[in-house]
Amino acid sequence: MKYRNRIVIIYIFVMLAALAVLFVLSGQKAHTKRDMVAYNDLMFRIEEAYRGGRPCAEIEKAFDCRIVLSEDGNAEVIRAYADYSLVMDFAPEGTVIGHVIFHDVSEEFLQTQQRTRRTMLLFWAAVFAAGIVFLLLLDWFLLKPSREMSGLSEQIAKGNLDMPLPIRKHNPFGNLVEGFDLMREELKASREREAEAEKAKKELVAELAHDIKTPVATIRATCEVMELRQQRRIEQLKGSADGEGIAEAEDVLEKARTIAHKTDTIQHLMDNVFQTTLEELDRIEVKPTEESTSIIEEYFRNLKNYGNIILENAIPSCLVYMDRLRMEQVIDNVVGNSHKYAGTDIRVRFDEVKMKTSDREDSPFIRIRVRDEGPGASEEELPMLMEKYYRGSGAKGQAGFGLGLYLTRSYMEKQGGGAEVYNDNGFVVELYLRKV
Repeated sequence: MKYRNRIVIIYIFVMLAALAVLFVLSGQKAHTKRDMVAYNDLMFRIEEAYRGGRPCAEIEKAFDCRIVLSEDGNAEVIRAYADYSLVMDFAPEGTVIGHVIFHDVSEEFLQTQQRTRRTMLLFWAAVFAAGIVFLLLLDWFLLKPSREMSGLSEQIAKGNLDMPLPIRKHNPFGNLVEGFDLMREELKASREREAEAEKAKKELVAELAHDIKTPVATIRATCEVMELRQQRRIEQLKGSADGEGIAEAEDVLEKARTIAHKTDTIQHLMDNVFQTTLEELDRIEVKPTEESTSIIEEYFRNLKNYGNIILENAIPSCLVYMDRLRMEQVIDNVVGNSHKYAGTDIRVRFDEVKMKTSDREDSPFIRIRVRDEGPGASEEELPMLMEKYYRGSGAKGQAGFGLGLYLTRSYMEKQGGGAEVYNDNGFVVELYLRKV
């Protein structure tokens, strides 16, 4: 409110000053009557000069008048009367032979006109200067703080909460700016608290996922013991031909195997949850080193629980950049997904290809192509299958969190390679390892 009053007072002061300047500059001389004594004296000298033989042109120039001698000058005399000029009889010898015209009113009018123009010009210059000063003050006290607030709001919208807003002494938005800056600081503190809470939640999830693995492993070991005991019991009962006992032992054996299979599923899911949680906490490490490609074939040959895996050719013998542990997890994820969702034979093929990278146009890679013979994924879902927590329509009824292919791509990229998925008479996952 006080700044609005200040602006009004300044505006009134400027306008009053301009009005005073206008009055001063436009003040005109008071119009006075003609001094006829002076004009009579002037006429006496004009007549004297005429009698002395001076030409009329010199007399007119010397006394600033117009001498009309003949009757043909009546029209000029009439115009002089119309212009309020002074017309006096010219009688140098006692007889009127013409008239002398003094254009004193016209001259005064021209002077007044020039003075008025000069006054208006000076008044316009004063108003223009005052307007410039007013605009500068308006920009400094109102528009500049507004621009600063607008810039801060844009930075806050972009997520930059570290830029403080300068608080100046003569700022009409002082309270608003201070409140805006307090809001920025509170938003920053709130974001930090949210980040800490999110980190604590992820750490809790990681700890729970890790702790669950211990009882699951115990259950798995117990199931293995039960399987061995029931198999021995069945062999013993076969010798005694106890059909009822054999049936009971086989039922227990089947249940133990079911429990063991479910514990494997739980173990696999907990591994994925644990890995992705650690990755979000920036704890997971991928350290690619120079390794032989023969290790990859061994990984595929050691997979015994995922049905029939067919290696169509031998992998090219060379060195690649690879993290052994992460590569084993990648292969287990890819083959496990195909086995779970397709349930068919899985075919693996190795090739050597060249691809464009950031440092070279034709960097050499080893491509690992894993293909099942299932229905594949829909074309609409393919781009999303490697996103975190996304599960395709074919995953209904199957346990999982949608992390397997996401971790696959993440691990492959951190090893300097990559991963792709597409359909080709089944679902295909291609893995790329960069050659040394």
